[in-house]
Amino acid sequence: MNLYLRNEFLELEEPVVMGIINITPDSFSDGGDFLTNEAALRQAEQMVKDGAAIIDVGGESTRPGAQTVSTEQEIDRVLPVIEAIKTRFEVLVSVDTYKAPVARAAVLDGGADIVNDISGLDFCENMAETIAALDVPVVLMHIKGSPETMQKDPFYRNVIPELKQYFENRIDYAYSKGIKKEKIIIDPGIGFGKRVEDNIEIIKHLREFKEFDLPILIGISRKSFLGKIAGEENPKEREIESVTADLIAILNGANIIRVHNVKNAVKSIKILKKLIKFPLL
Repeated sequence: MNLYLRNEFLELEEPVVMGIINITPDSFSDGGDFLTNEAALRQAEQMVKDGAAIIDVGGESTRPGAQTVSTEQEIDRVLPVIEAIKTRFEVLVSVDTYKAPVARAAVLDGGADIVNDISGLDFCENMAETIAALDVPVVLMHIKGSPETMQKDPFYRNVIPELKQYFENRIDYAYSKGIKKEKIIIDPGIGFGKRVEDNIEIIKHLREFKEFDLPILIGISRKSFLGKIAGEENPKEREIESVTADLIAILNGANIIRVHNVKNAVKSIKILKKLIKFPLL
């Protein structure tokens, strides 16, 4: 399986690592750590050295209860960092945004390769048309509600069928707006309007989403449900939990894992590759 970019493709026969850089004061794990361009670029450089295939740059927190920021502020945060990463390093860059103007600026002015939309093209009226015109890959993520409301008593009668129906609808919508199949990645949205038991079910049954014949991205890193299971309140101390869950997700079909600690993820995948034959069936 390959992900087709504008002028190249990324092989996904083996799992790849997407590193997270949040240029925000309020993200749940690294909020405030990379607010300056210099700090963000140092982190990007380390991620490249550690083996990241993609770096995901975000300028607005989407943690539970997060407030929105203006389009202008989001562009001001992400654009200089994306442009500098693309100038200095050989790595793919995704922009974590649900706003069409931010996506357009990140791709056309900054050189971003991928758009990572937590809303599955739903929060911004012009996002789908923008992605189609830019001809870049897009991550369609599942979210129940909005970041501000998503963890206020989320409920599913049967989470896997409900998510599959969601993806069927959003993929069809993407096609209707001119987005090509080879440009779509799906993400079940761990922690985005999910209970602990929902997150567990998604990871256990991730392979069911293979029926869409699309790359699967999953973002488990340091999420609160891991802390609830293991009894760890500090997100930065959930690395063992994150690596364990990521490896299980890979065995269950994940193609891209989105992580805070690239080095740990890459090393764990190296071990897995010695023990498991890829591509998985």
